[in-house]
Amino acid sequence: MYTKLSDILEAAKTKSIRRIAVAAAADKPVLLALKEAMKSNIVIPVLVGNSEVIINISKEIELNLDKIKIIDEANPKKAAVKAVAEIRNGNADILMKGLVSSGAFLKAILNKENGLRKSGTLSHVAFFESPYYHKLIGLSDAALNVEPEFNDKVAILKNGVEAFNKLGIKEPKVAVIGAVESVNSKMQPSVDASLLTMMNKRNQITNCIIDGPLALDNAVSADAAKHKGIESPVAGDVDFILCPDIYSANIMYKTLNFMGGATSAAVIMGATVPVVLTSRSDTDQSKLMSIALAAAME
Repeated sequence: MYTKLSDILEAAKTKSIRRIAVAAAADKPVLLALKEAMKSNIVIPVLVGNSEVIINISKEIELNLDKIKIIDEANPKKAAVKAVAEIRNGNADILMKGLVSSGAFLKAILNKENGLRKSGTLSHVAFFESPYYHKLIGLSDAALNVEPEFNDKVAILKNGVEAFNKLGIKEPKVAVIGAVESVNSKMQPSVDASLLTMMNKRNQITNCIIDGPLALDNAVSADAAKHKGIESPVAGDVDFILCPDIYSANIMYKTLNFMGGATSAAVIMGATVPVVLTSRSDTDQSKLMSIALAAAME
């Protein structure tokens, strides 16, 4: 069980050093995070971007480029394509977004001929260390899938479970949350949650334990579930929360970070390799932990 994000960093240190291809790498916050990750001996970067700017920033932050491969490409969209090519050619194990738009970055990943498509659905998986919870807790999808239909939710859930499995957590407890903890035909998320739970019971979704619909309080608090008469193997000990849409997930993500005292790390799952896509509002520590998260995955 991981209780702190630093546990993931320590797990990454036990793995072989991973090569991380960075698209449009001429970005100071990204290079600072990579510098710290290199100090921890978890990654060796392959920097794709404007080489002159990369060198200038590296001098400013005292990043030693002696063992780092730099591929000169000033155009961010082309840099994303070339970073993906480094993965496809076996020259890197992790992909990271630098100073390029998310749209162009994801387009390079999802290219049918030259991308990193593994399944039809990419999804964002965030891990939080909260002072009010006894272990790390995962959340999807706060960044990519806006109003996922049922089959999309199945894929998002499976991507999240895969992330936990790759960290060595064999059966993460999954709460499919919504506004209520009972099935209401007028509230589609509650119907979807009940179907996902039944699919898990019938081994159509495996390597996890699913319960839903659950309201958030039932998912994170055994006392709240008991008070409402809910008996659940997930309640109070949830590992992974699946939200009904990007609106609720994004609000929860930012509430945890900016008002709840949490710190986070996140990856994109569903590609052939872990993908680090950080936000401009993420702290340097969050960026470092996101790199560590990707590097810790087997």
